Amino acid sequence: MQVSAREDIQAPIDAVFDMVADFERFERMAMRRGVEVRRTVEMPGHWVGSCWEADIMIRGKPRHVAIEVAEFDRPTVMRFRSTSRGMNGLTTIDLLSLSQKQTRLSIEMSLAAKTLPARLLLQSLKLGKARFRRQFQMRLSDFAREMEERYLHGA
Repeated sequence: MQVSAREDIQAPIDAVFDMVADFERFERMAMRRGVEVRRTVEMPGHWVGSCWEADIMIRGKPRHVAIEVAEFDRPTVMRFRSTSRGMNGLTTIDLLSLSQKQTRLSIEMSLAAKTLPARLLLQSLKLGKARFRRQFQMRLSDFAREMEERYLHGA
């Protein structure tokens, strides 16, 4: 299953990249939402090889997910590989400078099942794919507006 979304942000590409690469902020956000997050490998400067483990609830069941930075090419690309029991994922974040003060943020997420229970989970997600896409785009839009505010106000 693949899902993608994109949003234009009123901020330079370097500023957007720095905000997207603020992994500590994302760790805190996840913890506030009840997700247990542990950084297991920390590479200097958030480079390739940094890893996290997270315990999350998906469809009412606890899931253990391992996430690794697979690519980190400043200021244009970040790629994360995720694995859980029965499923693999790849998330790609692409940044494109549209002008000195505008950046396009594109996120593509793909999930692949390795086991029958994971296939059933993916199938249930596919049935609600339109709703999932809308929510994904809405959250990216909210995140983009938050990054614009942070850039404008230096937060």
